[in-house]
Amino acid sequence: MQDESYYVEIQKEEFTFSAAHFITFNQDICERLHGHNYGVRCRIDAGLDENQYVYDFIAVRDSLKMICHDLDHFMLLPDSHPQIKVVQHSKEIEVTFEDRRWVFPTGDCKVLPMSNTTVELLAKYIGEQLLKRLAELGLEMPKAIELGVDENNGQWGVWRCQYPEVPA
Repeated sequence: MQDESYYVEIQKEEFTFSAAHFITFNQDICERLHGHNYGVRCRIDAGLDENQYVYDFIAVRDSLKMICHDLDHFMLLPDSHPQIKVVQHSKEIEVTFEDRRWVFPTGDCKVLPMSNTTVELLAKYIGEQLLKRLAELGLEMPKAIELGVDENNGQWGVWRCQYPEVPA
């Protein structure tokens, strides 16, 4: 008996979003505010179903398109960074890091459930959002999912999860 497996990959021009962010690295260095034109790709591992295909391309395509749209043209901020403080006021969000301070209109920001808005954690966030949407559509969870986010024409951050569960 052969040991074989199947997966589908989907990467389309429409899986893009433009967003601003800044990250910290080396414990105490905070980048300047900047933006990227991000690209997204996805791989889903599963067995063949009764129709002899791995996963519903249309469901994945439409879900990723919506997730990218939901991130497009926003300031991306982390909700749990130990040094970047994000405080939401009635009409604005105040962000501080050491002696630096930024103020953004609330409607221009997405505060995301992550500790740093790195491309790796953005890949995980998008992957988890995709899993939620697929579960809402009544689709089975795949054996594995891999979600890649490109921040600069070939600089990918990738999240892979074996036997994922639907995120809370």
